[in-house]
Amino acid sequence: MSSSVPPSGAGLYWRIQRERNRGVRALFLVVLGFLALYAYLFPGFLSVGGISKFAQSWFPLALVSMAQAILMLTGGISLAIGALVSLGAVIAATTMAGPLGVLGGAAAVMIAGLGIGAVSGLIVVRLHLPAIIVTLAGSFIIGGAALLILPRPGGAIPEWFSDLLAGNTPVAFALTIAVVLLWKLYLATPLGLSLYAAGENQVGAYRAGVRVGPALVLAYAISGLLCTVAGLFVAAQTGSGDPVIGTAFTLNSIAAAVLGGVGFLGGSGTIRGAVAGSLLLSVMINVMFFLGFPPVAQYVAQGLIIIGAVALPRFTNARRMG
Repeated sequence: MSSSVPPSGAGLYWRIQRERNRGVRALFLVVLGFLALYAYLFPGFLSVGGISKFAQSWFPLALVSMAQAILMLTGGISLAIGALVSLGAVIAATTMAGPLGVLGGAAAVMIAGLGIGAVSGLIVVRLHLPAIIVTLAGSFIIGGAALLILPRPGGAIPEWFSDLLAGNTPVAFALTIAVVLLWKLYLATPLGLSLYAAGENQVGAYRAGVRVGPALVLAYAISGLLCTVAGLFVAAQTGSGDPVIGTAFTLNSIAAAVLGGVGFLGGSGTIRGAVAGSLLLSVMINVMFFLGFPPVAQYVAQGLIIIGAVALPRFTNARRMG
């Protein structure tokens, strides 16, 4: 005789985790397939130097994908990702070689990201405006600020700092792991646990006693921080700042999050899925480059893969229900 007793809290938690991990496991298998193909096309990839160089090109995309995924988990989306990356790059390039030094410049980059993100979150929470509108307006304001700080590419990053982040050591890979682990720790806090609840049903979460407002504001602040740090890393790679260098990151961050299974309606997906999606996007672009595909074909392939990533789960669910 089957029992009709509902699962306990722990049992329900692990059941939800299994459902989330199912799609992520399939995604990681696809990523491993592309990595194997990339290693075949580029034998030096499996060396320390090869992994280091690949991680350096992937790390900024991984950060902005996490930043985008955090907001998508709350039911929002950010169109200011690219502008924040550019702002972080120009702040780093104009402060690190000056009196503030590397530590002061890095602090300025992080404070800017946290502050702008928190203000955006407060506007969304207090004024009840759609996130897409707030971040669209913010992208123009932030982009304008970046151009005011550095009207044209320039500035400088200390050479030793560029060598540290963008040299032949796997610093970027280690930083990616560190950020993911810090996110796991954050999810164990009350505000971290509130993130999924707020994204799935804000009204229900509020009535259940969840601190929805602080959870959302902190999510926007963390998202802004990740974006400006990505800009700092891009500036370290190039050795200078560029006020429009982050433009492509906005759509790529959305693409990577969608590939990673993060839903647009909130409460669905994982950060590790977004990281895997960014990895898949980076590897796919590199593989197509080595195979001689023109840039136009790369964009078409990205679009088709994104449509497939969104449509496949819906098709699978429809088959199950049918």
